[in-house]
Amino acid sequence: QAELVESGGGSVQAGGSLRLSCAADEVTFGYYILAWFRQTPGKEREGVARIAPNDLSTYANFVKGRFTISRDNAKNTLYLQMNSLKPEDTAIYYCARAERVDWSRFVSEDFGYWGQGTQVTVST
Repeated sequence: QAELVESGGGSVQAGGSLRLSCAADEVTFGYYILAWFRQTPGKEREGVARIAPNDLSTYANFVKGRFTISRDNAKNTLYLQMNSLKPEDTAIYYCARAERVDWSRFVSEDFGYWGQGTQVTVST
């Protein structure tokens, strides 16, 4: 079973930046659709950004222009560069993997493998 391990979370002031990483321990990493989700207490997990094997990417409206998703298939690593962070970005961020997704929607049900999450806290 694939293992995904996130890192790079932490605390930052509003307007600051963080870069999340998600390392995978499989040689077929480059074949999968990868994504970042986030979740806050009492709320459903929401999609942040996703990237296809050909580097096609989509973003949730609330992060467009601020976050950038990327992947390095040679290093089996997924990234999320987060700039201009806002307090409402505070959440646990999860990386996830899927073999196929419905590109007309961005839901957690399409993703079968998940990391353990990394906390991001943005203060005013």
